[in-house]
Amino acid sequence: MTAASIPPQADGRDPVDDGDDSGDASDIATDIATDVASDIGDPDPDEVWSEEDDDRTAETLAWLKRKRRAHRREQGRDLAVLLYSVLLGGIGYGSGVAVHFLRELENGADYSGVGRDLQRGLPALFTTLTVALALFAARDALWRGPVVVPGPTVGWLLAQPVRRAAVLRPWFRLSAGIALIPGLLVGVAGGVVLRVTGRAAIGPALLGVLPAALCLPLLAVALGMAVERRPRLIRAVQRWTAPAVLLLGALTAQTVLAATGHRSSVLEWIELWSGPWGWAAQPVVRATGGSVPGWPAAVVLLVALTAVATVRAYGDAARVPTTQLRERAATATTVSSVMWSMELRAAKLAIMEAGGASTARGLRLRPPRGRLGRHFVVEWRDLLALLRAPGRLGKAAVWTACGAATAGLGVDLGGERRVVGLVLGLLFGYMAVGALAEAARLETDDVRRAAWAPFRFRTLMLHHAVVPAVLGALLGLLAAVPFAVTGTPSALLLMPLCAPPFTAAALFSACRGPARTQLLFLGGGSPVGGPGPLIFLAWYAAGPLVSVTALALLLDPPLVHGLHPGSAAQLLLPTALLTALLLLLTTRAADRLIRH
Repeated sequence: MTAASIPPQADGRDPVDDGDDSGDASDIATDIATDVASDIGDPDPDEVWSEEDDDRTAETLAWLKRKRRAHRREQGRDLAVLLYSVLLGGIGYGSGVAVHFLRELENGADYSGVGRDLQRGLPALFTTLTVALALFAARDALWRGPVVVPGPTVGWLLAQPVRRAAVLRPWFRLSAGIALIPGLLVGVAGGVVLRVTGRAAIGPALLGVLPAALCLPLLAVALGMAVERRPRLIRAVQRWTAPAVLLLGALTAQTVLAATGHRSSVLEWIELWSGPWGWAAQPVVRATGGSVPGWPAAVVLLVALTAVATVRAYGDAARVPTTQLRERAATATTVSSVMWSMELRAAKLAIMEAGGASTARGLRLRPPRGRLGRHFVVEWRDLLALLRAPGRLGKAAVWTACGAATAGLGVDLGGERRVVGLVLGLLFGYMAVGALAEAARLETDDVRRAAWAPFRFRTLMLHHAVVPAVLGALLGLLAAVPFAVTGTPSALLLMPLCAPPFTAAALFSACRGPARTQLLFLGGGSPVGGPGPLIFLAWYAAGPLVSVTALALLLDPPLVHGLHPGSAAQLLLPTALLTALLLLLTTRAADRLIRH
């Protein structure tokens, strides 16, 4: 008798038992799963799972829309009030200034050649603005970028079975739309300026600036999306920021030289055809009467490049790593919270730390030795910190050059512009010295770091003043050389003389402590508001406000009429007194900060 002819037993078991029940159990489980699946109407369990089977994007987004409806209405009302306030303030205060500026520009366009100077500098000007916009977009993408979603969206929504593209791409569209608003406003302003200066009629002027107003903002958003999407580009952006700043300074110098008649046809031809910065300028040059053969081709290239870059960025928006989104959401939350509490320093630190890559150099500097060595340990650390982070020294050099150029331009223009140029130049000088005093700010960010120093905290702050004052004076001396060569030797004394007061003001600002937001509510009400915000601003900007105002009053007449040998002591003594006063305030603020 064969096994096939043996009848089954009464209990349903096979009479031939080989001792292995695993096959039978798996068959039974498969049969049960099949029966259950057929009963509930699900697909065959043997089919491969796909994303479409578990896609809950529509249901999730619809549920969120219902839950967020009340919150969005409240946000809409707040945004409407903010836009109304900005529009009302812009019309009430800005319209008069704009009309006065345009009227003066129109009156001066005939006899001073403003329109002609503007037309000569257009190629270099567009290149400068485009490089500045690209640098801003790349640096902004280090901590924010076009796609920045809230923390709950990263932590909860993206963890659900939803499509990332449906969640992330709306944020890219929002960023692109917002970027177009200032682009169009600047384009309209540029067209009006061309009309007022007599370079073009309003219609051709607006049509000429339209490609730049639409394409350049979208290209900036696409660049920011590329940096946000690819973490390896973060290091490249940090590495190339300093050369980009130098290039920006060179382009600014070329713009000024071209406006004054010193043009380079070779450089302008390269700028007009080497990239979108020149392609965007060609319609404007054409609208102002310039000769640009082939400008329609440049417009086509600009539009095509913008379309390709935007489509590529739109695809990248759905592929941003979750780690990047989580870090950027945390940074954006920190920045927004500390901005509402007026802690600008905390916001700056959060932005600086968001990149993740360190640019410090592994340089060494032999420490001071001997009995007097411990008295110079702070200066040694400050100098070593600058050598390991040369970007601070480069930033100080750039601000110094901007300050010298602005002050010199104000002196050349004369009249009221002289005072404005001098004040702006002094503000740039304060920012230059402030970049050198970063070590003192790091000490005051967390006073526990000062435990290493063999000095009291107030004495430590005074030691931190040596390196910024000396290096600031050297930078001022270098910036004064062109003025001395062109017939103003007094600049060799005036510019280095500003470094000590600026250093003392920077140290006082570092020791200022947490923002006293209660000052915003001081004073009584009035039809134009209370004095609280002005009091808060005066307290917050006390250091630069006192130093810049005092130095502007001291340096205005000598800067214009020249410095006589007998008046040198008259400037040194007030400057020394101003520095001593600010240092005294710094020591008191340091004592108050250490007790806080």
